[in-house]
Amino acid sequence: MTDEENVILSRGGNKAAEESLLNKYTPLVKTVAARFFLSGGEAEDLVQEGMVGLYSAISGYTSKGGAPFSAYAYVCIRNAVLSAVKKSNGDKYSALNNFVPIVEIGGKASAQNPEDEVILSENRREFLQKISKSLSSLEFKVTVMYVDGMSVTEISAALEKPQKSVSNALARAKHKLTALYSV
Repeated sequence: MTDEENVILSRGGNKAAEESLLNKYTPLVKTVAARFFLSGGEAEDLVQEGMVGLYSAISGYTSKGGAPFSAYAYVCIRNAVLSAVKKSNGDKYSALNNFVPIVEIGGKASAQNPEDEVILSENRREFLQKISKSLSSLEFKVTVMYVDGMSVTEISAALEKPQKSVSNALARAKHKLTALYSV
């Protein structure tokens, strides 16, 4: 059965047709969502936004334009994800997105209770999101591994990079972060 036929059946209440479309296009949703970063959110949030776009495609598709459902679904999914990213980067959310944690943000800290553990985890996630915007990919990886307690030698082996490259990336990251967080 074609996608277009499944769309018509799903609008008529056929759950099997709808499930067929959802199963077929969920990998596309995940692929599109993986290309973007949601400030202050999780990757799964973008997948959910993409699924909203997929549902919108199923309910709004007409074959009158001549485009196949797959192309229409892709545009709807991408637009839904882009809309979520743009919204999260707006002025309304800037205070949350640019939040710098006051409590321990770096390495592993011991939480006194489950609530503290959740707070520490959130603070770490927010810290990592903030520094990821300032550092190159290599600098970010090296910094995270270093903060987690790995030595330059261990990082070098894990990333399969020369120790000198790892040391230089760590030095650049320290310099950038010092400039970012100095008053």
